[in-house]
This record gives sequence, structure tokens and C-alpha cells, in this order.
Amino acid sequence: MIYVSRREHFNAAHKLYNPNWTREKNEEVFGPCANDNWHGHNFEMIVTVKGKPDPETGFVVDLKKLSTLIRERVIEKVDHKNLNLDVDFMQGKMASCEILIEEIWKILAPALKDITDRGVLHAIRLYETPNNFVDFFGEGVEPHDYLAYQESNMAQATH
Repeated sequence: MIYVSRREHFNAAHKLYNPNWTREKNEEVFGPCANDNWHGHNFEMIVTVKGKPDPETGFVVDLKKLSTLIRERVIEKVDHKNLNLDVDFMQGKMASCEILIEEIWKILAPALKDITDRGVLHAIRLYETPNNFVDFFGEGVEPHDYLAYQESNMAQATH
């Protein structure tokens, strides 16, 4: 099995805040991350695809196509945005890296079939800071076709 990775970058703001808690409890648990005026990060995301190389190209996945897929499906939606307010797939969810990476997985896992028949999503690593990062391997999360979800929501909005 070959593992191929692509790194992408985005900047985003967020706030960690549980609306069911008091302000004091939020500040106790989340500290400055519960700031009313938000805070931001320079995120780095590494997406790893695993599979057997195509005998004709030698590729598990074309990295240019992978980069385009990541940018179109994820980066354009989160870059220079407020994760709590501006990102449709994060609405109503805690904007922690752990939740964010699960939602990104749900988007990318099914979308890979559009660019490769040799590889599947193996892992996503999301750096919030140079010292803090999360890894996700898809356990317990069912991918959904984000485009179908988005089209369904758009259709409902027009009625």
C-alpha cells in the first residue's frame, strides 16, 4: 500500500463556546478561546490517500487533482472565514479542530471517487498551531456526499 499526502493551508477564525453553559464556565473550560471577539489560526491540513499505483501513470492519485479537490470542496469554504458563522458545514457544531476535521472527512472521503479509482482517504492531519494538531482516520464517521447535501439545501431554500 502506498500513502500519498498533500498539504494545504487556510486561515480562519473561531470561538469555542458552549451556549448551554454560563460565560464563567466557558471561560474556565476554553480560556481565551471563548473570547467574544473570536480568535484566529493559520491552519495547515495534510490529506493522505492510500492505494495501489496505476501501472500506466504510477499514481495512486494525481496530486494536482487532489489539490484542486481539497481547494474547491474545503479551502474555499473555510479560508478567511469565521468557522462558527460563515461555514455552512459547521453550522450548529462546536468549532473545535476535532469536529472540524470530522466534517472535512465527510466531504473529502466520498469526493475522492471523482479523481481516483485507485485510492481512498486514509487520514487527515489538521494543525491549529505548530504545537497543536489532530489526526483523523475516519473511524465512526459515515461520509456523506456534500455536493448532494448542498444541492438539496439550495433546492429547499428556493421553494
